[in-house]
Amino acid sequence: MSSNRRNSNSLVVPQAKSALEQMKYEVAQELGIQIPADGYYGNMATRDAGSLGGYITRRLVQIAEQQIGGRF
Repeated sequence: MSSNRRNSNSLVVPQAKSALEQMKYEVAQELGIQIPADGYYGNMATRDAGSLGGYITRRLVQIAEQQIGGRF
């Protein structure tokens, strides 16, 4: 893997990191998924990781739709 490779997961708004972390824990709790305390997701089931990411994305889309809907 090249060291010049750009991380595609970088945040557009770095200040949003804590809010996204909080959302991750909230969604995981709702789904009954245990977040690894050490931050290593290598032992997490792929299904759980996918569910977690999918629900976070769904929630972010809902928030964006609500914000856009309130402008018109």
